[in-house]
Amino acid sequence: MIDRRQTLLHGLDVAHLTGLEIGPLMSPFVGKSDGDVIYVDHADTATLREKYAEDPAVDTSRIVEVDAVWGEQTLAECLYGRKVDYVIASHVAEHVPDLVTWLQEIEQVLRPGGELRLIVPDKRFTFDCLREEARFTDLIHAYLMRARRPLPHAVLDCVLDVAANADAQRIADGSQRPEDVERTFSFENALIFVRDSISSGRYVDVHCWVVTPHRFAELLERAAAVGLIRFCCGDFVDTAPGSPEFFVTLKRTEDRHEAVQSWRRMAEVAVSPTPAVPTPSVSDGAMIAELDLLRRRVAAIDASTSWRVTAPIRACAHALRRLRLRPGDR
Repeated sequence: MIDRRQTLLHGLDVAHLTGLEIGPLMSPFVGKSDGDVIYVDHADTATLREKYAEDPAVDTSRIVEVDAVWGEQTLAECLYGRKVDYVIASHVAEHVPDLVTWLQEIEQVLRPGGELRLIVPDKRFTFDCLREEARFTDLIHAYLMRARRPLPHAVLDCVLDVAANADAQRIADGSQRPEDVERTFSFENALIFVRDSISSGRYVDVHCWVVTPHRFAELLERAAAVGLIRFCCGDFVDTAPGSPEFFVTLKRTEDRHEAVQSWRRMAEVAVSPTPAVPTPSVSDGAMIAELDLLRRRVAAIDASTSWRVTAPIRACAHALRRLRLRPGDR
């Protein structure tokens, strides 16, 4: 396995630069003793400690002191106009409801030549392995909506197809077959959960952006081509065997052609093998019967008030918390 910290920070002189780390929680890649670094999160330290109080994977006493809260304000407003040389974020981008605006706000606080370094989960080797890859239209929809919370279709896609027992190493070596990858939620509970999240307005933390390295490059190529982002691909480390993630460095650029070509090159070299996770084939008759059964189940739920009961909702929420990547996997 590669050294994640060394790979993420390769060539970055953190001792002589000013950096920003998003979502460090209790395992920052750059410590305060390593250099001038600003810790940014979606909530302050006290709120984070309360949020993770019952999470056995989080030692709340080790949660770092958050320097700036990035919520309703823009990132530039949070930093009071301060500029930085680099930004790092591990397993954060996929949670962001509006990825385009998120990248735009980061670009605004970077000095000329500044870099954004990301670690991103590769959907093929995570609990997202059964989910559909994000589309450019999804990216634009979230941008037009200025989404501040995951949109309903992202929540629905997650709870319908999130996998309970996906294992990166076993998927990669072929020992975990497609039929062995189980969905976490039943169809009925998925509907109940999403209905409740819509009606209550609760923030449901899911992976909004389900990508492979190739798809990530395609999305950013198109975003750069239409002028939505001003980043080129500065470096890329493909998903290693047995690993669930890839590394990518985004560099500020004013050259749209350079940006487009750089993302095209990344897409061309993203050659890690794709595990086969096909939908099991069924006969036309069996498919029709299954669709008819699902329609009748949806109709029954629509006609009933029992969907409002909280037990299935709590079960779904608990399962989603279990699927959250552990801090050690950041």
